[in-house]
Amino acid sequence: MKRVYDFLFHLSRNNNKPWFDAHKAQYLEAKQVFDTFTSDLIDEISKWDGYLASNKPSVKDSTYRIYRDMRFSRDKSPYKSRMGAFVVPGGKKAPYCGYYFHLEPPQKNGLLGGCILYVGIYQPDPKIIASFRDEVSVNGDAFLKTVRKAKGFDLYQDNMYRRVPAGFENVENPQLRKILMLKDVNLTKVLDKDFLFGDNLAKRVSSELKKCRDFSVFLNRCVDYALEGNL
Repeated sequence: MKRVYDFLFHLSRNNNKPWFDAHKAQYLEAKQVFDTFTSDLIDEISKWDGYLASNKPSVKDSTYRIYRDMRFSRDKSPYKSRMGAFVVPGGKKAPYCGYYFHLEPPQKNGLLGGCILYVGIYQPDPKIIASFRDEVSVNGDAFLKTVRKAKGFDLYQDNMYRRVPAGFENVENPQLRKILMLKDVNLTKVLDKDFLFGDNLAKRVSSELKKCRDFSVFLNRCVDYALEGNL
């Protein structure tokens, strides 16, 4: 993975088409390394996640183009200086809980990059977040248990509503009230370079993500309930 990191580091300092064109071969090498890692990660997670095993995505359906969409952005840098794999049953556009691996070197503008693991649902459909809230209001202790079981991961709570959604005002547990206010539902963990550059990265990442299996199962049951039209 160091080859990928090094390419992204240099790209972040030379984010322009002439440089990229001159280093296209290095990009293709880095992409191949990352695609192989993603394929291995899909296989590793499938060993313990039944949802993924029954609907395995392809590498293409789990990764992203390096070319940026600059139409509505003030940042006119043509390329992303990061790579990510979002491993989700049915592919990254499916509504299910997924496992995201993010790799990004520190940026030239001073913004921190990093290697981050993410498990959850980003910008869930209204029916899915409603299903999740219904389940938490009834089985909130079970959800909190899945969060505690994910050792080393933190529940992301920066993207929240200011008040408890209508219909859930009677929930008294302060922890559950905060969870009901979440817009996205996910766990995150930051990895260091020593972890990133070691051997058997896909297996080690899978081992970390496995700590979130119960969290993922809880969310995917909420998705299934919503998709079945039971709301």
